Amino acid sequence: MNAPHPPYPSYPEANVDDRELEEMLRRRRLTFRLNVFFFATFLLFSVLVVRLASVQFVEGESLAALEERQENKPVVIPPVRGNIYTADEVPVAYSESTMSVFYYLDMNRKAEDYIALARKLERVFSSYGDRPMTAAEIMEKMDTRYDINGRPRVIRTPAHVPRQIKSDLTKREIAYLAEHRNEFPGISVEEESMRRYNDQRIAVQLVGYLRRYDAVEQTAGTADYYRRQVENGAEYSYKELVGFDGLELKYQEELRGKPGRKSYPVNAMGEIVGPMSIVPPEKGKNLILTIHSEVQLEAQRAIREHLEKIRNSTNPRERAENAQIGFAVAIETRTGYVRAMASFPDYDPNIWRTGSVTQEVWDANKHAMSNGTIRTVYPNYKSQEDRNKHPGSMVYIGSAIKPLSVLFGLKEKYFTPNSRYFDTGTYTYGRDNTTVSNADGKALGWIDPATAIAKSSNVFMMGMVSEPMYRRGKEALEAYMAFANQFGLGVLTGGDGPSLPNEITGTTMADLEKEIRASSLQNVIMRITWGQMTQFTTLQLAQYALTLANRGKRLKPQFVERMTTYDFEPVETFEPVVLNEVKLPDEYWNVVHDGMLRVFKTGFDGVSYSVAAKTGTSTMWTSAGEVNNAVFIAYAPADNPKLAVAVVVPEGGYGAWGAAPIARRIFDAYDRAYGLDDAG
Repeated sequence: MNAPHPPYPSYPEANVDDRELEEMLRRRRLTFRLNVFFFATFLLFSVLVVRLASVQFVEGESLAALEERQENKPVVIPPVRGNIYTADEVPVAYSESTMSVFYYLDMNRKAEDYIALARKLERVFSSYGDRPMTAAEIMEKMDTRYDINGRPRVIRTPAHVPRQIKSDLTKREIAYLAEHRNEFPGISVEEESMRRYNDQRIAVQLVGYLRRYDAVEQTAGTADYYRRQVENGAEYSYKELVGFDGLELKYQEELRGKPGRKSYPVNAMGEIVGPMSIVPPEKGKNLILTIHSEVQLEAQRAIREHLEKIRNSTNPRERAENAQIGFAVAIETRTGYVRAMASFPDYDPNIWRTGSVTQEVWDANKHAMSNGTIRTVYPNYKSQEDRNKHPGSMVYIGSAIKPLSVLFGLKEKYFTPNSRYFDTGTYTYGRDNTTVSNADGKALGWIDPATAIAKSSNVFMMGMVSEPMYRRGKEALEAYMAFANQFGLGVLTGGDGPSLPNEITGTTMADLEKEIRASSLQNVIMRITWGQMTQFTTLQLAQYALTLANRGKRLKPQFVERMTTYDFEPVETFEPVVLNEVKLPDEYWNVVHDGMLRVFKTGFDGVSYSVAAKTGTSTMWTSAGEVNNAVFIAYAPADNPKLAVAVVVPEGGYGAWGAAPIARRIFDAYDRAYGLDDAG
């Protein structure tokens, strides 16, 4: 029997319970972590010491230079805009100082802060101003991240650009905001320049108006112009008022002047470290227009009053109940100076004094803002359906084209000055036997070219001009339009470009080619010589009349007579510019002159000067049917021309009744201002 195994030996560790062992391990881990932390700290401080040594001994010189480096932070100072005066020195556009409210956006504010500020301003404008604004309108002007209802929106204006809330403040508004300025965070009342226009509305569409730069740089028709300006080094502030139309746009650079600068020396930390330096702005130049205030105002009155007369006339030859718009241009034959340019209806351009208008104001005036003497405008009909029933400012030239057609026929040797043609009163052409009559279907019998102008024979123009043209084909039509171009028809009146911004060319050969494709070459040629195929602006018709008066010498229309400094020191005088000359024998010009002297026209009884004229009654078709438009061109004195006038009255009926009396009043006004005697 085996003896029992002796017991194992006993060690102290064997008596350590589990809790003591766990505590021992925890202390070991803590010791390890502390060692790692102290080692990492040692490394970090070592790196810092090395970096500080490098900054002090290696980069110290360059960093010191950087600290001392300065740069100038410029701020643009808008210049004072030049003024515009008539030829008789009546101010029509001028700058005034005004006080405006601006908001400087704080992006850290909450929606309720912006809304509360807008409502406080609403109460101020309502209680102390003359033009209340709603809180919603004010919030729109503030251009924050929220609308009046606290809904998020996209900011349109860069955050650093001040927002103009309201301009032209009353004294009470200024006083209240100054006294309570601590209650309106971000609000500043500042002085700025405002544009004023003559209350008599002198040539408002010709002069044009101003808008804020942040609007025009995004608007078709001006965006390209101002982009080129900026590319060429021009600087604009977003709130600056700049030319948008008319002469305000055409002479933007000259009228604006040169902006100034105030600059601050700033170090690399953005701190101002020196005094401010200022380069003062240069005031803009003044324009002295060719427009004479009395001639212009009489043209405007004549159109307005004559439209009222013919709408209510009991004379069937004169009555034109739908005549709503009218246009006139008077241009000197020797200088090209435009003494009157009237587009009716007109409007008060002072609505633009702050550079913007409400939608309500825009809707009430938009039909009158465009210059109908150089582009298409329409009467103020509210719906497109009603507008389609009425023509705009661009109407067929009508019989006013006949002097040119006779000259073309003479030039092309289709007939001679003494040729005779038997006018039966009607002319038939084409496979469908289209028949065209003279006015009232009158048969004029044997007539010569001068009588064809005087009696306005459609039949002569078709038989003696259109028929030989058609035999030659499209080449003859192209020659006819090229000939018309030399008189200012179908081309921009400035020669190498427009005389005014957004001027249109009227009918061109390209337009006629479209018409040929739509109808036929024969139809176009047969109708063009008596004015039922081409449309031209009133300014083009005036230049055409001037060229007839000058026997072929076409002058560029001038709207500015001279330019001065803001203090009226001479800068530049604009001399006559001959664009081209149509060389024809005197006997050809005599035919036209004789015919125009004998044209029937109303309103010229008892004049002290002789007048050569041509009336036109152009027929157009609208959705409501056939309408007649009154056209009239003339020059006087007939044998020593000084002034040419063109008048267009859409839906004005007969040119002799609907347009000629307006021209008479313009000639008389010029006679009073400058003289129209035949011996002068």
